[in-house]
Amino acid sequence: MPNLVALAALLLWPVVTAVLFRRLGPGRALIVALIAGYLLLPPPPAAINLPLLPSFDKDHIPALSALAAAVALYRPGIALLPQGWLARGLVVLFVFSPVATVLTNPEPMVHGPVVLPGLNWREAVAMVILQAATVTPFLLARHFLNREEDHRDLVGAFMIAGLVYSLPILIEVRLSPQINTWVYGYFQHLFSQMMRDGGFRPIVFLYHALWVAFFTMTAVTAAAAVARHGGRWRAAGWGALGWLGVTLVLEKSYASVFYALVLVPAVLMLPVRTHLRLAALLALVALAYPVARTSGLVPDRQIVALAGQIGPDRAHTLQYRFDNERVLAQHALEKPLFGWGLWGRHHLYDNEDGRVLTVTDGQWVLVLGVLGIVGFVAQFGLLALPAVLAWRRGAMLAGGGGGIWTGPLVLIHGVNMFDLIPNATVTPLTWLVAGAILGLAERAPATGPGRTDARAQAQPPGPPPVRTVL
Repeated sequence: MPNLVALAALLLWPVVTAVLFRRLGPGRALIVALIAGYLLLPPPPAAINLPLLPSFDKDHIPALSALAAAVALYRPGIALLPQGWLARGLVVLFVFSPVATVLTNPEPMVHGPVVLPGLNWREAVAMVILQAATVTPFLLARHFLNREEDHRDLVGAFMIAGLVYSLPILIEVRLSPQINTWVYGYFQHLFSQMMRDGGFRPIVFLYHALWVAFFTMTAVTAAAAVARHGGRWRAAGWGALGWLGVTLVLEKSYASVFYALVLVPAVLMLPVRTHLRLAALLALVALAYPVARTSGLVPDRQIVALAGQIGPDRAHTLQYRFDNERVLAQHALEKPLFGWGLWGRHHLYDNEDGRVLTVTDGQWVLVLGVLGIVGFVAQFGLLALPAVLAWRRGAMLAGGGGGIWTGPLVLIHGVNMFDLIPNATVTPLTWLVAGAILGLAERAPATGPGRTDARAQAQPPGPPPVRTVL
C-alpha cells in the first residue's frame, strides 16, 4: 500500500505547480509541472480519494493543478476550447460520451461467483470528470504552447528530463526495480514482467517498463533535435544523444529501440515536410487499425513469423496479443456504439470460476471495449487531428522558426499514436504534445504542407499575464 510520502507528494503538487506558474510563466510552468508530475509522482494505486468525487492520481492531479493556477493568474485571456468545429466536437464527445455508456449498461453481469455491477449516475459523473481531467493538458498546451519557441522549450525539457531520469533508470538496471518501493512503499506492477534476457527492466515511478522505455525514446529523439538545431547547445545534444541511446538499449524494450532507430535519423537528416507526412501517416494508421483488424486485413501471421526471427518469446508474446485483440474486439462489438463501461465489463470471464480470460494491451481495444466506437473516435480522432491538421496547413513554418522544433514533436506524437496499437501508452505527455501541435496548427492558414502566410506570423502569441492576489 502507498505510504504517507506518496499521499504527501500528491497533496503538495498543487502548491508546487502554483510556485512554478509564478516563477516560470505559463508555458514553461506547464511543461515542467506536467513532465515532472508524470515522472516523479507515485503511480496508481496511489490516489487522492475525496467524497462524492472519483479518485485522482498522477494522471489528473498535475493537470488539474495547472488548470487552477492558469485560471487564477491568466483568467481573462484563456480560451481553452479549440477553434475548429471538428476539434470542439471531439472534445465534447470525449468528455460526455461516457454518459451514454452508463445509460446503455444498467444491467449487472454474472460470471459464476463474480458479479459485475450495472452502471448508474455516480459512474456517469465520475467518468465525465475524469475525461475532462484527462483532456486538460491538451487544452492548456493548445493555449500556452502554440509558438515555435514553446516547442523548443518542450523539446529541451524532454532531453533534460531524460538525462535526469537516466540516473534512477540505470540504478534499477543494475540493482532491480526498487525505487518506487523505497520512496513510496509499494511496487506498482508485476515484478516478473520487469525481468528480461537475464537482467532487469527499470520502472522507477511509472506504470510499466514499457512506459519508461518510451519516455527514454522521446528524450533520445529530443536530443537528436538539439544536436541538429541547438546552436551553441549542439555539442550537449550530441552528448545527450549518446548517453540516452545507451540507456535506452539497456532498458531492453525492442519496440522503443526500433522507434529510436527510425526517428533519430529522420530528425537528423530529413526535412520538416517529410516529418509532417510521416507523422500524419502514423496517426491515420492508428485511427484505421480497428477497422483493418476486425476486417481481417492485418497480416498477423506474417507479423508473428517476422517476430519469430528475433526470438520465440517475441513470437509467442505477439501471438498472445493478437489472440486477445480478436476476442476482445468481438466482445466489444456486442455493444458497438458506447461500449461496456467500467468494472472490467469489457473483459471475458470463465463462467465457472469467474477468472478473467483476457488481457488488454493496446489502447485501441481498451477504448473500444469500455467506450465503444463513439469513445474510440473521440479519443483517437482528437489525438490524430493535430498531426493531420499540421500537415494540411503547413503549420511548421507558421511560427517563423521553420518548424525545426515542431517537426520532432510531430514525429514523437505520430510514433506515440502508432504505439497505441500494441500498447496503452497514452499519458499526460501524449496530450501535452498533441495540444501544443494543435495550437500551432490553428495559428497557421490552410495553405497546404510546407507553405506559410504572413498573417500567421503576424498573429500575437497571446495575452500578457494578469497579476492577481496570488
